[in-house]
Amino acid sequence: MVSSGQLEIALPGFGPEVPDLTSYRWILANVSAGKDSMAMLAELMLHATAAGVVDRIVVVHADLGDAEWDGTRDLAAEHAAFYDLRFEVVARTGSGLLERIEERGMFPSADNRWCTSDFKRGPVRRLITALVREAEAAGHTGPVRILNVMGLRAEESPARRKLLAFTHDGSWTCPCAECERRQRKAKWYKARKLPVPKHANPGWGASNTLRYVDTWLPVHSWSTTEVWTAVWASGLRVHPAYAAGMPRLSCVFCVLASRSALVRAAQLQPALAARYAVVEAKTGHRFRLDVSMAEIIAEAEASPQVAAVACWEG
Repeated sequence: MVSSGQLEIALPGFGPEVPDLTSYRWILANVSAGKDSMAMLAELMLHATAAGVVDRIVVVHADLGDAEWDGTRDLAAEHAAFYDLRFEVVARTGSGLLERIEERGMFPSADNRWCTSDFKRGPVRRLITALVREAEAAGHTGPVRILNVMGLRAEESPARRKLLAFTHDGSWTCPCAECERRQRKAKWYKARKLPVPKHANPGWGASNTLRYVDTWLPVHSWSTTEVWTAVWASGLRVHPAYAAGMPRLSCVFCVLASRSALVRAAQLQPALAARYAVVEAKTGHRFRLDVSMAEIIAEAEASPQVAAVACWEG
């Protein structure tokens, strides 16, 4: 495509800094009640207000039950209500995280984060399906365009640094031109019993014949300082876990957390730490290869209370 004498090349996965919000039937804002999702929601509201599409935003919180900090679900609802946005809660059907760990006989790990797929991604996709049906019931025809918005940041981990701020959530069943191109390439490799390279793999994203899903990370390039600046300017209430010294509002005992963060969490939530230790003893599987929950509890009991701990990558 030629414009103004320059060649414009459309590269898969590279999109605008701010996508055309008016092109989506639904804008799904994933919130944890943590600082990054707060900054994301504030930034999204700025652009959605300018585009006149605030009514298309649905705020979703993946409820992790007692694995998350007390009051997290209510605070997420408060953040949505602050902007007068529709709020939905999703959760895994069946056992909670600790019970699921006991059923599987092992804790999640950096290499096998089944907790994310089981307790966040899966339930959110069920909501996406429900939103598609809702649009169809209202008379929408053709694939429903959905923008999935998250507060992931490059600064958080090497894996997140590799993410693009805007991508299409493609799949083997998505009929869009880019996914069909990848499907053809992938089939070529499979027919020759060769591994499918990443650039040719359509993936297992949320898009299919009924919905076209893109993912946007509006604060991906932001620093922690920029995030906190946006949070304080927003007027949203911050979870008390931050004032207690926690740098992030993930699960209370995230397997990716720093040792100092786990120790501080055990000081703040000793009863929950004890439950993790019981599951650890029942399964015979350590909380993490380099540290057991029993060791974390012992260190928490022997250590002085601290005002803050270092953040971690993951």
